[in-house]
This record gives sequence, structure tokens and C-alpha cells, in this order.
Amino acid sequence: MDHGGHDGHSMPMPAAPVCKLHMLWNTQIENTCIVFRSWHISSLTTFLLSCLLIVALCVFHEWLRAAQKKLDYRIALSLASKSGLGGVRNGRRSPSPTGRVSPASGQRAEESGLLSGTPRLNPASQGVPVPLPSRILRASMYGATVFISFFLMLVFMTYNAYLIAAVVIGAALGHYIFGATINPDAILHDGGQDKGMACH
Repeated sequence: MDHGGHDGHSMPMPAAPVCKLHMLWNTQIENTCIVFRSWHISSLTTFLLSCLLIVALCVFHEWLRAAQKKLDYRIALSLASKSGLGGVRNGRRSPSPTGRVSPASGQRAEESGLLSGTPRLNPASQGVPVPLPSRILRASMYGATVFISFFLMLVFMTYNAYLIAAVVIGAALGHYIFGATINPDAILHDGGQDKGMACH
């Protein structure tokens, strides 16, 4: 027997959301799905809210990257003070009072070692082990950054002009807010390797 409805008529099932996928540049608003089928755009209001959410996600991504840099700086200061690598002044390592090799003389020793065929590496260039809690925190922040960057890449791959604009505007806004300062010494000497939101 059919007990689905009165008078032998079953209740109509709600239609599943239709996702229109485009592999070319488009300006589709309704029936656009963003990454998930459940993130379905059914009206102009939901589309505008989705764009604002994407902008906020981009700003959060830039904040997370800035927080990573601050965390690395704090860890580096802590490790430098504990290992006696010398004080850090204005982002530069000062000569160590413990008689350790300075970076400049260490580089000369390394170059002379290469010329003689017996390379002697500067101990500071080998890195310092990071404590486990800091490693876990750094890895977690890095994983979150990679996840968000790839998620935004998938948003970009909708080829929707409005969603792409939301990603670009959000990235620019986040960079403007959290990129207010730079380290000239690091940029001039290390090349300022900053990949931004380009994957990871």
C-alpha cells in the first residue's frame, strides 16, 4: 500500500540544487555552486553574501601568513638567546661575546674550505632544532595556510568573474592591512621571498 500521501498521491520531493559548471569565463549568478554542491547560489542575496565570505577568507589567509612570520620571529629570538648564537639587533645578528665565529668570518671559512676541497660549513647555517610544541604550532598554521590557498584556488577555478574579483579584492585588502611594514634588510639581502597566495 502507498502511505506516502492522501488519496493515494505521494508528496513531491524537493528538487536537488542544480549546479551550472563552466570551464570558461562567465558571469553566472544563479545556480552557481562554489566548491561544494551545498554551497549553492540561488539568489542575488546569497551571491553577495558568498562574495563577502570569500573576501573575508582571503583577509584571514593574509592574517595567518603574517601570524606565521611573527611566530617564526619569536621562536628565532628564543632559540638565539638559549643557544648563545649572539644577540639580535634590528633583525641583524651581532657578534657573539662567547667567541663563536661571526657570520662574515664563517662565510670566509666556508669559502676557503670549498677552495681547499674540504668544505667546512658554518654551524649557524645548519639550523637549530625547534622545540616540539613550536613545531606542532608551526606545522598546524602552515597546513591551514595551504588548505585555504588551495580552497581559494578552487574558487578561482569556477571561472566566475565576480568570484575571481572577490578573491583578488580580498587578497589585496588583506595584504594592505597586514603588510603595512617590511624588513628592508631581509628584502635586500634575502631577496624577500614571499610567495603570497600562489599555492604554497
